[in-house]
Amino acid sequence: MLNEIRTFFDHSRHTITVDGQNALLDVLVFSGTEALSETFCYAIEVTSPNLDIAADTMLGKDASFSLCAAPPSVTIRGYTPPPVAPLRTLHGVVTKFRRLSASRDEARYELTLEPRLALLDKTCQYRIYQNQSVPEVVEIILRRHGWRGQDFLIDLGRTYKQHEQLLQCGESDLAYIKRLCAERGIWFSFSMDSRLKIDVVEFHDSPMHYQRDLTLPLRPLSGLEATGQDAVWDLQASHQVVQQLVSTRAYYSRDAGANLDAQADLTRGATTTYGEAYHYSDEHYQTLGDPLARGDEEGHAESGVFYAQLAHERYLNDQLRLSGASSDAALAPGLVLKVTGGAPAAFTEGALIVRTHCTAARDRSFEVRFEAIPDGNIAFRPPVPAKPRIAGTVPARITSPQQNDPYSHIDGEGRYRVNFLFDRDTWPAGRESMWLRLARPYAGDTYGLHMPLLAGTEVAVIFEQGDPDRPFIAHSLHTNLEPDHVTIHNHKRNVLRTPSNNKIRLDDTRGLEHIKVSTEYSGKSQLNLGHLVDAQRQKRGEGFELRTDDWGALRAGKGVFISADKQHLAGRDVLDMSAAIEQLKTALSLAESLANAATSAQAKPGDTASQKQLNQALIDLAKPGVLLHAPAGIAAVSPQAVRLASSAESIGLMAGHNVDISAGRDITASAQKTISLFAHSAGMQLKAGAGKVELHAQSDNLHALAQRDVRIESTDGRVEITAPQELVLHCGGAYIRIKGGNIELGAPGNIYLKAANVQKLGSTSLDIPVTPLPGGYSAHYVLKDNSQSPMAFRRYRVTTAAGEIFSGVTNREGKTMPIHTLTPDNLSVEFPDEALYDIQFLLKDYKTGQIKANVPYKVTLETGEVFTGVSDGQGLTEKLSSASPVFATIEAPYHESTDFPGNCTDTCQC
Repeated sequence: MLNEIRTFFDHSRHTITVDGQNALLDVLVFSGTEALSETFCYAIEVTSPNLDIAADTMLGKDASFSLCAAPPSVTIRGYTPPPVAPLRTLHGVVTKFRRLSASRDEARYELTLEPRLALLDKTCQYRIYQNQSVPEVVEIILRRHGWRGQDFLIDLGRTYKQHEQLLQCGESDLAYIKRLCAERGIWFSFSMDSRLKIDVVEFHDSPMHYQRDLTLPLRPLSGLEATGQDAVWDLQASHQVVQQLVSTRAYYSRDAGANLDAQADLTRGATTTYGEAYHYSDEHYQTLGDPLARGDEEGHAESGVFYAQLAHERYLNDQLRLSGASSDAALAPGLVLKVTGGAPAAFTEGALIVRTHCTAARDRSFEVRFEAIPDGNIAFRPPVPAKPRIAGTVPARITSPQQNDPYSHIDGEGRYRVNFLFDRDTWPAGRESMWLRLARPYAGDTYGLHMPLLAGTEVAVIFEQGDPDRPFIAHSLHTNLEPDHVTIHNHKRNVLRTPSNNKIRLDDTRGLEHIKVSTEYSGKSQLNLGHLVDAQRQKRGEGFELRTDDWGALRAGKGVFISADKQHLAGRDVLDMSAAIEQLKTALSLAESLANAATSAQAKPGDTASQKQLNQALIDLAKPGVLLHAPAGIAAVSPQAVRLASSAESIGLMAGHNVDISAGRDITASAQKTISLFAHSAGMQLKAGAGKVELHAQSDNLHALAQRDVRIESTDGRVEITAPQELVLHCGGAYIRIKGGNIELGAPGNIYLKAANVQKLGSTSLDIPVTPLPGGYSAHYVLKDNSQSPMAFRRYRVTTAAGEIFSGVTNREGKTMPIHTLTPDNLSVEFPDEALYDIQFLLKDYKTGQIKANVPYKVTLETGEVFTGVSDGQGLTEKLSSASPVFATIEAPYHESTDFPGNCTDTCQC
């Protein structure tokens, strides 16, 4: 063989020891590979006189492998040189063991030595890490495997952020650690603790942690000399064109408008690079970062600029690759090698060893081949392993911190927390994951479709671009525990139902289609359309039904048209009211015709002008109004009062046939001015089946006129005609005048007295008391503002001295309604706001008169409104307001010790 520049090894003295193994192990041959951010692996063949070593005495056992130089030659007889310290000792664990062959004297075995970290590759986990930084996650994993503080060292130059959630998805713990670290430019290497005889894994992210104390000379293999000094030879430098710059872009939904476009160019003007490498959303960063920030500045790590720089450093690591060979056993990844003796220029700055492969045998000296990169401005960054991608969805359940929560547990952005069904860890309730967005079929700026999901609902979680660290909820699903509400039993129905049974149901049964919109509140408020059915699906009607057990309101700001006219298949306009318009015009025409007839008869005509204005407002709902029309009639019925009123205009009743008014008791008609009754072409009847008929003109004349006979008749009584001033009977020029106590008879012809007897007696008189006329005081008022302009259509409230209240709205001239009082009174006029009436109640014990302070009460208005509270220290309730006078019932306990609401005992009506 050629003489090799190397340290000579006595391979028979090379040692490997395995804990608990007593068999003699003699190294025959070995090879080993080491690299930054990878576990070392040494395959060692040994011989042993033990012909059948049991595997369980080797596998998983701690072992130490020492590289030893040969001891110096003994030149003094009887002198034993001291033992030589190993050049290097590797501590680890036996991960593989093979029996290769055997002879009568010995057996040959092969074992594999790896660091304890390699055992983490034998796992496969699905785990969630929340609110942890990557270094913290690494430490959690190592400690979960029983590692102690002396087993690892995390020494980093940057501060890494805490992540809302990181997901380990089907990766081994080793693969997960390697990927997390590589993505952030963190590399690891191994050192050996000779005292504890253990391997120590060290995590670093900065060139400050390179070891820089190794210098070797360059001595090419020539075969001419053998000095015994370690050296390097076969140095090579491999150059290639790499990317000139890196651009990155990401999107962060919680800051959707943020600029997250980053760029990095670390070439410093080098001409041996080309092109742009554009990375979109490779890393889910949330901030852009500052291109001028130092690497160790707060907030720089894991920003857009940070990831762009890391990516470019990885590319530049491949721009120049160095390699060579050496005999130095201390050469290991993480060392910076300085070469003397005319090394190529590429080695001038030093070479950072990133990978080594060493071999040795009994017949071959130790040799290590290495790969390196220049120790310059570009730091070493480990290649990033491929990130697992999750295809499809992962099952999970919505969570909440409240057990049996009746409502959804979401945050201020409408996001949910879920419990992934693969997760075996225990978390506080409602904190099993980060907040997740829910994908929806429709979304926008505070609009969209969102049906809140309750705790326990199964959801399918999907991952953006398959990235395990970017989950969101795709949709929810039914299970046998939460069965579907549409099944084979009602498969003809389309149903949207909430947990509280708010429901939209669309039934597609052919010929029996219907729609139902309902809520449980108010005793089932519903809108039913089409074929109406009950809970047993039995028919209960057709068409539509809008119902509730509580209050209802139908409101339209531009008008309401309610019609029973058929409009086949909605083939005409919504406001098609031709039939109703015809009725309006016919009614107005009739009113105008009869008004003309009344005028001709010198009767008071109807107010057709206001009815004409009403027609103009109602036709096509030109103004806000309500129009009702039905071809077969309209009825408004109630067991209680029914009102038809207009506070400022006229009410018109027109009928092409009769207007019939019937009352079980009285019919009254009152008018501030005239009551005019006019029958155009037939008679008028005023009859009383029982009781008197009274006809008064209380402040003016009474005129009874007939074209033909006038007949006054009493069938069982007398007819009395009384006048305090004068009574005149006149016919054909003849007359009888009674005046001043005298009777005067006059006739242009004869006066005939036909009687059996005529007696002339002394004077006498008959006094009949005059029927008194009812009195009172009334007036209406014109309300004017400060400029003396009439206050038209202004709400007012008039209060008399007796406390009577009259409220209304002035007409277009500013006039109020007539105010009637029995006696002359002073009046006060107010212009109230929308809430016209307010009051406070003073609670007192009705027996003792003691004020009831700080006691609960309930006030119920006749409108149904209920107010509850506690009286103040003076016994007063809160102030209650109403837009109109209403009756109120207040309930409170007699004694302060009485519980409320119990049996309320003190009721007053106000």
